[in-house]
Amino acid sequence: MFKKDPLQIITFQSYGTDSHFYMRGRALEDETIDLEQKGLFGLFINSWKRFESDEIKHTKLNLKLPNGTILKTTTDDHGYFKIDEQLEGLSAMANEEGWLNFEVAYDDVNIKRSIQNDNRFPGELLIPSVHAEFGVISDIDDTILHTGVVSTLKWKVLVNSIFKSAASRIPLEGAADFYLKLHQGASGKNANPIFYVSHSPWNLYRYLEFFLKQHVFPKGPILLRSFKTIFKKKSGDQPQKQKEILNILKTYPDLPFILIGDSGEHDADIYLEIAKAFPSQIAAIYLRSVRHRKKMKRVASLFENFNDIPVLLVESSEDAITHARLHGFIKGL
Repeated sequence: MFKKDPLQIITFQSYGTDSHFYMRGRALEDETIDLEQKGLFGLFINSWKRFESDEIKHTKLNLKLPNGTILKTTTDDHGYFKIDEQLEGLSAMANEEGWLNFEVAYDDVNIKRSIQNDNRFPGELLIPSVHAEFGVISDIDDTILHTGVVSTLKWKVLVNSIFKSAASRIPLEGAADFYLKLHQGASGKNANPIFYVSHSPWNLYRYLEFFLKQHVFPKGPILLRSFKTIFKKKSGDQPQKQKEILNILKTYPDLPFILIGDSGEHDADIYLEIAKAFPSQIAAIYLRSVRHRKKMKRVASLFENFNDIPVLLVESSEDAITHARLHGFIKGL
Protein backbone atom coordinates (compact mmCIF):
# COMPACT_ATOMS: atom_id res chain seq x y z
CA MET A 1 0.00 0.00 0.00
CA PHE A 2 1.37 3.39 -1.02
CA LYS A 3 2.05 5.96 1.67
CA LYS A 4 -0.15 9.03 1.27
CA ASP A 5 1.45 12.42 0.75
CA PRO A 6 1.36 14.90 3.65
CA LEU A 7 -1.25 17.64 3.65
CA GLN A 8 -0.59 21.28 2.90
CA ILE A 9 -2.52 24.53 2.49
CA ILE A 10 -1.60 26.95 -0.30
CA THR A 11 -2.75 30.52 0.32
CA PHE A 12 -3.02 32.74 -2.74
CA GLN A 13 -1.78 36.29 -2.18
CA SER A 14 -4.88 38.46 -2.30
CA TYR A 15 -6.01 41.98 -1.44
CA GLY A 16 -8.40 43.87 0.80
CA THR A 17 -9.08 47.15 2.61
CA ASP A 18 -9.06 48.36 6.20
CA SER A 19 -12.53 46.85 6.63
CA HIS A 20 -12.65 44.05 4.04
CA PHE A 21 -10.70 40.79 4.34
CA TYR A 22 -10.79 38.70 1.16
CA MET A 23 -8.50 35.80 0.35
CA ARG A 24 -8.47 32.47 -1.45
CA GLY A 25 -6.45 29.30 -1.26
CA ARG A 26 -6.47 25.56 -1.68
CA ALA A 27 -6.01 22.54 0.58
CA LEU A 28 -4.31 19.59 -1.08
CA GLU A 29 -1.66 16.92 -0.75
CA ASP A 30 1.96 18.03 -0.94
CA GLU A 31 3.36 16.57 -4.15
CA THR A 32 6.86 17.98 -3.41
CA ILE A 33 7.23 19.85 -6.70
CA ASP A 34 10.75 21.15 -7.29
CA LEU A 35 10.40 24.55 -8.95
CA GLU A 36 14.04 24.44 -10.02
CA GLN A 37 13.70 21.00 -11.59
CA LYS A 38 15.81 20.29 -14.68
CA GLY A 39 15.56 17.54 -17.29
CA LEU A 40 12.62 16.89 -19.58
CA PHE A 41 11.28 13.88 -17.70
CA GLY A 42 11.42 15.62 -14.33
CA LEU A 43 9.73 18.72 -15.75
CA PHE A 44 7.00 16.60 -17.29
CA ILE A 45 6.39 14.85 -13.95
CA ASN A 46 6.19 18.24 -12.21
CA SER A 47 3.60 19.43 -14.73
CA TRP A 48 1.61 16.24 -14.22
CA LYS A 49 1.63 16.80 -10.45
CA ARG A 50 0.36 20.38 -10.86
CA PHE A 51 -2.71 19.35 -12.84
CA GLU A 52 -3.34 15.96 -11.25
CA SER A 53 -3.40 17.42 -7.74
CA ASP A 54 -5.13 15.58 -4.90
CA GLU A 55 -7.36 18.14 -3.24
CA ILE A 56 -8.74 17.93 0.30
CA LYS A 57 -12.50 18.33 -0.08
CA HIS A 58 -15.07 19.61 2.41
CA THR A 59 -12.68 20.12 5.29
CA LYS A 60 -12.83 22.93 7.83
CA LEU A 61 -10.00 25.43 8.12
CA ASN A 62 -9.13 28.17 10.61
CA LEU A 63 -7.43 31.45 9.71
CA LYS A 64 -5.69 33.37 12.50
CA LEU A 65 -4.99 37.10 12.25
CA PRO A 66 -2.12 38.83 14.13
CA ASN A 67 -4.57 40.20 16.73
CA GLY A 68 -5.81 36.69 17.54
CA THR A 69 -9.07 36.87 15.57
CA ILE A 70 -10.06 33.47 14.12
CA LEU A 71 -11.92 33.24 10.80
CA LYS A 72 -13.42 29.95 9.63
CA THR A 73 -14.04 28.46 6.20
CA THR A 74 -14.61 25.11 4.45
CA THR A 75 -13.04 23.79 1.26
CA ASP A 76 -15.23 22.99 -1.75
CA ASP A 77 -15.37 19.98 -4.11
CA HIS A 78 -11.97 20.91 -5.56
CA GLY A 79 -10.20 21.84 -2.33
CA TYR A 80 -10.55 25.59 -2.89
CA PHE A 81 -11.64 27.93 -0.13
CA LYS A 82 -12.20 31.64 0.34
CA ILE A 83 -12.80 34.01 3.21
CA ASP A 84 -14.80 37.16 2.56
CA GLU A 85 -15.40 39.07 5.79
CA GLN A 86 -16.15 42.62 6.86
CA LEU A 87 -13.74 43.50 9.68
CA GLU A 88 -12.34 46.68 11.16
CA GLY A 89 -8.78 47.82 11.78
CA LEU A 90 -7.01 45.57 9.28
CA SER A 91 -4.60 48.30 8.13
CA ALA A 92 -3.14 48.55 11.63
CA MET A 93 -1.92 44.95 11.30
CA ALA A 94 -0.19 45.50 7.95
CA ASN A 95 3.46 46.47 7.41
CA GLU A 96 4.73 49.60 5.64
CA GLU A 97 4.25 48.02 2.20
CA GLY A 98 0.66 47.13 3.10
CA TRP A 99 1.06 43.38 3.63
CA LEU A 100 -0.97 41.73 6.39
CA ASN A 101 0.42 38.35 7.50
CA PHE A 102 -1.76 35.53 8.84
CA GLU A 103 -1.80 31.75 9.32
CA VAL A 104 -4.19 29.05 8.10
CA ALA A 105 -4.58 25.62 9.70
CA TYR A 106 -6.69 22.48 9.43
CA ASP A 107 -9.46 22.67 12.03
CA ASP A 108 -9.61 18.91 12.62
CA VAL A 109 -6.56 18.06 14.73
CA ASN A 110 -7.48 14.37 14.46
CA ILE A 111 -6.87 14.15 10.71
CA LYS A 112 -4.94 10.92 10.45
CA ARG A 113 -2.43 12.26 7.97
CA SER A 114 0.95 13.90 8.24
CA ILE A 115 0.53 17.67 8.07
CA GLN A 116 3.38 19.92 6.97
CA ASN A 117 4.61 22.96 8.92
CA ASP A 118 3.06 21.81 12.23
CA ASN A 119 -0.33 22.73 10.76
CA ARG A 120 0.65 26.39 10.37
CA PHE A 121 0.57 27.70 6.80
CA PRO A 122 1.47 31.37 6.19
CA GLY A 123 -0.53 33.74 4.03
CA GLU A 124 -0.45 37.41 3.02
CA LEU A 125 -3.07 39.95 2.04
CA LEU A 126 -2.32 43.35 0.51
CA ILE A 127 -3.96 46.51 1.80
CA PRO A 128 -2.57 49.34 -0.38
CA SER A 129 -0.46 51.88 1.45
CA VAL A 130 -1.91 55.32 2.16
CA HIS A 131 1.11 56.65 0.24
CA ALA A 132 0.04 54.91 -2.99
CA GLU A 133 -0.74 57.33 -5.81
CA PHE A 134 -1.98 54.67 -8.24
CA GLY A 135 -2.15 50.93 -8.72
CA VAL A 136 -0.91 48.73 -11.55
CA ILE A 137 -2.85 45.80 -13.02
CA SER A 138 -0.70 43.70 -15.28
CA ASP A 139 -1.20 40.67 -17.47
CA ILE A 140 1.50 37.98 -17.16
CA ASP A 141 1.49 36.02 -20.42
CA ASP A 142 3.69 37.71 -23.05
CA THR A 143 3.54 40.91 -21.02
CA ILE A 144 6.28 40.04 -18.54
CA LEU A 145 6.84 36.36 -19.39
CA HIS A 146 7.49 34.84 -22.81
CA THR A 147 4.76 32.25 -23.41
CA GLY A 148 4.33 32.08 -27.19
CA VAL A 149 0.65 32.92 -26.98
CA VAL A 150 0.60 34.11 -30.60
CA SER A 151 2.23 30.93 -31.94
CA THR A 152 0.35 28.61 -34.27
CA LEU A 153 -2.07 26.41 -32.29
CA LYS A 154 -0.45 27.85 -29.12
CA TRP A 155 2.19 25.09 -29.26
CA LYS A 156 4.83 27.31 -27.63
CA VAL A 157 2.56 27.89 -24.63
CA LEU A 158 2.34 24.14 -24.11
CA VAL A 159 6.08 23.58 -24.51
CA ASN A 160 7.02 26.48 -22.24
CA SER A 161 4.58 25.55 -19.47
CA ILE A 162 5.44 21.84 -19.38
CA PHE A 163 9.08 21.60 -20.38
CA LYS A 164 10.59 24.71 -18.79
CA SER A 165 11.10 25.24 -15.08
CA ALA A 166 10.06 28.50 -13.42
CA ALA A 167 13.72 29.15 -12.64
CA SER A 168 14.74 28.92 -16.31
CA ARG A 169 11.98 31.12 -17.74
CA ILE A 170 13.20 34.51 -18.94
CA PRO A 171 11.16 37.69 -18.38
CA LEU A 172 10.78 40.23 -21.15
CA GLU A 173 13.81 42.50 -21.13
CA GLY A 174 13.61 45.36 -18.65
CA ALA A 175 10.15 44.40 -17.39
CA ALA A 176 11.17 43.90 -13.74
CA ASP A 177 12.92 47.30 -13.65
CA PHE A 178 9.88 49.04 -15.14
CA TYR A 179 7.51 47.45 -12.60
CA LEU A 180 9.81 48.30 -9.72
CA LYS A 181 9.89 51.95 -10.83
CA LEU A 182 6.07 51.97 -11.04
CA HIS A 183 5.87 50.41 -7.57
CA GLN A 184 8.17 53.10 -6.15
CA GLY A 185 6.28 55.87 -7.96
CA ALA A 186 7.17 59.51 -8.46
CA SER A 187 8.62 59.92 -4.98
CA GLY A 188 10.52 56.65 -5.04
CA LYS A 189 8.69 55.60 -1.85
CA ASN A 190 5.03 55.39 -2.85
CA ALA A 191 4.58 51.58 -2.55
CA ASN A 192 2.05 51.60 -5.39
CA PRO A 193 0.31 48.19 -5.42
CA ILE A 194 0.93 45.77 -8.31
CA PHE A 195 -1.71 43.19 -9.26
CA TYR A 196 -0.87 40.31 -11.61
CA VAL A 197 -3.72 38.73 -13.60
CA SER A 198 -3.66 35.80 -16.00
CA HIS A 199 -5.87 33.30 -17.80
CA SER A 200 -3.66 30.56 -16.35
CA PRO A 201 -5.23 28.13 -13.83
CA TRP A 202 -4.52 28.23 -10.08
CA ASN A 203 -2.48 25.03 -10.59
CA LEU A 204 0.32 27.30 -11.87
CA TYR A 205 0.19 29.70 -8.90
CA ARG A 206 3.42 28.59 -7.22
CA TYR A 207 5.17 28.35 -10.59
CA LEU A 208 4.31 31.99 -11.37
CA GLU A 209 4.96 33.17 -7.81
CA PHE A 210 8.45 31.63 -7.96
CA PHE A 211 9.12 33.20 -11.38
CA LEU A 212 8.18 36.70 -10.18
CA LYS A 213 10.30 36.38 -7.04
CA GLN A 214 13.24 34.87 -8.93
CA HIS A 215 13.38 37.85 -11.30
CA VAL A 216 12.78 40.47 -8.60
CA PHE A 217 9.38 41.75 -9.69
CA PRO A 218 7.52 43.71 -6.99
CA LYS A 219 5.42 41.41 -4.84
CA GLY A 220 1.70 41.58 -5.54
CA PRO A 221 -1.49 39.51 -5.59
CA ILE A 222 -1.50 36.88 -8.37
CA LEU A 223 -5.03 36.34 -9.70
CA LEU A 224 -5.68 33.24 -11.79
CA ARG A 225 -8.72 31.01 -12.42
CA SER A 226 -9.98 27.55 -11.66
CA PHE A 227 -8.86 24.89 -14.14
CA LYS A 228 -12.43 23.54 -14.24
CA THR A 229 -13.73 26.81 -15.76
CA ILE A 230 -11.23 27.05 -18.62
CA PHE A 231 -13.38 24.98 -20.98
CA LYS A 232 -16.76 26.08 -19.62
CA LYS A 233 -17.06 29.67 -20.81
CA LYS A 234 -20.63 30.55 -21.75
CA SER A 235 -21.52 32.83 -24.62
CA GLY A 236 -21.60 36.45 -23.45
CA ASP A 237 -19.57 35.78 -20.30
CA GLN A 238 -16.80 38.23 -19.46
CA PRO A 239 -13.32 36.66 -19.35
CA GLN A 240 -12.26 35.81 -15.79
CA LYS A 241 -9.34 38.22 -16.13
CA GLN A 242 -11.76 41.05 -16.88
CA LYS A 243 -13.90 40.15 -13.85
CA GLU A 244 -10.81 40.24 -11.62
CA ILE A 245 -9.83 43.68 -12.93
CA LEU A 246 -13.33 45.06 -12.39
CA ASN A 247 -13.34 43.71 -8.83
CA ILE A 248 -10.05 45.49 -8.10
CA LEU A 249 -11.38 48.79 -9.48
CA LYS A 250 -14.55 48.49 -7.38
CA THR A 251 -12.54 47.62 -4.27
CA TYR A 252 -10.45 50.79 -4.59
CA PRO A 253 -12.76 53.39 -6.21
CA ASP A 254 -10.51 56.32 -5.24
CA LEU A 255 -7.31 54.82 -6.66
CA PRO A 256 -6.39 55.33 -10.34
CA PHE A 257 -4.82 52.39 -12.19
CA ILE A 258 -2.37 51.74 -14.99
CA LEU A 259 -3.28 48.71 -17.12
CA ILE A 260 -0.45 46.72 -18.71
CA GLY A 261 -0.95 43.92 -21.23
CA ASP A 262 0.12 42.74 -24.65
CA SER A 263 -1.21 43.07 -28.18
CA GLY A 264 -1.39 39.34 -28.84
CA GLU A 265 -4.76 38.25 -27.47
CA HIS A 266 -7.69 40.19 -26.01
CA ASP A 267 -6.03 42.64 -23.59
CA ALA A 268 -6.57 45.60 -25.91
CA ASP A 269 -10.33 44.95 -26.20
CA ILE A 270 -10.74 44.31 -22.45
CA TYR A 271 -8.72 47.37 -21.43
CA LEU A 272 -10.51 49.67 -23.87
CA GLU A 273 -13.90 48.52 -22.58
CA ILE A 274 -12.79 49.04 -18.98
CA ALA A 275 -11.31 52.48 -19.72
CA LYS A 276 -14.62 53.59 -21.23
CA ALA A 277 -16.60 52.22 -18.26
CA PHE A 278 -14.23 53.66 -15.61
CA PRO A 279 -12.80 56.81 -17.25
CA SER A 280 -11.77 58.44 -13.96
CA GLN A 281 -9.92 55.36 -12.69
CA ILE A 282 -7.73 54.42 -15.64
CA ALA A 283 -4.59 56.58 -15.76
CA ALA A 284 -2.86 54.90 -18.71
CA ILE A 285 -2.70 51.74 -20.83
CA TYR A 286 0.52 50.02 -21.90
CA LEU A 287 0.35 47.23 -24.49
CA ARG A 288 3.50 45.33 -25.38
CA SER A 289 3.98 44.81 -29.10
CA VAL A 290 4.05 41.25 -30.38
CA ARG A 291 5.62 39.91 -33.55
CA HIS A 292 2.39 39.55 -35.44
CA ARG A 293 1.68 42.26 -38.02
CA LYS A 294 -2.06 41.58 -38.36
CA LYS A 295 -2.67 41.67 -34.60
CA MET A 296 -0.65 44.84 -34.17
CA LYS A 297 -2.56 46.55 -36.98
CA ARG A 298 -5.89 45.61 -35.37
CA VAL A 299 -4.83 46.90 -31.93
CA ALA A 300 -3.55 50.18 -33.37
CA SER A 301 -6.90 50.72 -35.11
CA LEU A 302 -8.79 50.13 -31.84
CA PHE A 303 -7.11 53.11 -30.18
CA GLU A 304 -6.87 55.29 -33.28
CA ASN A 305 -9.57 57.68 -32.12
CA PHE A 306 -9.27 57.09 -28.38
CA ASN A 307 -7.60 60.10 -26.78
CA ASP A 308 -9.14 60.08 -23.31
CA ILE A 309 -6.04 58.67 -21.57
CA PRO A 310 -2.42 57.96 -22.54
CA VAL A 311 -2.05 54.69 -24.50
CA LEU A 312 1.32 53.34 -25.58
CA LEU A 313 2.10 50.36 -27.80
CA VAL A 314 5.34 49.33 -26.13
CA GLU A 315 8.29 48.28 -28.28
CA SER A 316 10.71 48.10 -25.33
CA SER A 317 10.73 48.61 -21.58
CA GLU A 318 12.89 51.70 -22.07
CA ASP A 319 10.10 53.24 -24.17
CA ALA A 320 7.61 52.51 -21.40
CA ILE A 321 9.91 53.97 -18.72
CA THR A 322 10.41 57.15 -20.75
CA HIS A 323 6.65 57.50 -21.26
CA ALA A 324 5.88 56.84 -17.58
CA ARG A 325 8.46 59.39 -16.50
CA LEU A 326 7.03 61.96 -18.91
CA HIS A 327 3.55 61.51 -17.41
CA GLY A 328 4.79 61.69 -13.82
CA PHE A 329 4.15 58.07 -12.89
CA ILE A 330 7.75 57.35 -11.94
CA LYS A 331 10.66 59.28 -10.51
CA GLY A 332 12.50 61.63 -12.86
CA LEU A 333 16.17 61.44 -13.69
